[in-house]
Amino acid sequence: MLTVGQKGKQSLIVTKEQTAQMVGSGELAVFATPSLVSLVEKTAWQSIASKLDKSQTTVGSKIELTHLAPTPISLQVWCETKLIEIDRKRLVFEAIVYDETDTVAQGIHERFIVDKTAFSAKANQKLH
Repeated sequence: MLTVGQKGKQSLIVTKEQTAQMVGSGELAVFATPSLVSLVEKTAWQSIASKLDKSQTTVGSKIELTHLAPTPISLQVWCETKLIEIDRKRLVFEAIVYDETDTVAQGIHERFIVDKTAFSAKANQKLH
């Protein structure tokens, strides 16, 4: 059962593949904002996945992050999320990302609970 206050945490070591240079979001060899967004989404999703019915998952629908500080290759970054609102199938998470010296980012992430089969079928209709 989902409850407000549920927390999640995920960490990684920044690699060259996650830099702005490699993902195409900039010129520098620092942790890219798209990689940061991916970490936030993964942390939120996995923090509540075990509480859902097996036929359900969540999909990201909105994210508002402020990227506050750069992180170079080889530093560890981690994201902490907290479920702060449940509105039927809409879930809102607070997210804060840190590296070994700074708060790297903070913001809000929204996800929706969906039926896996129905959602995939809706997406696949675009192929016909």
